[in-house]
Amino acid sequence: MIVGRLNKELKEVCLLDQVYVQDSDLTVGKYVEKVAKENGANISIKRFIRFETGEGIEKKKEDFAAEVAAQMNA
Repeated sequence: MIVGRLNKELKEVCLLDQVYVQDSDLTVGKYVEKVAKENGANISIKRFIRFETGEGIEKKKEDFAAEVAAQMNA
């Protein structure tokens, strides 16, 4: 049971084991292999950027009263 949970966690954390976003039948690793075979090239992932759902959507804090006061003094 513990091994199963660890394997599930590793599939979510390891890039090459994650489900490919555009085709849920493939993993990222299988997709890379498929593209490499189609193009007859040796493809490897050197680096990547990780995005998390909802990341970067911080709401800008605005002080309306200070903005109006700044305009009145200008």
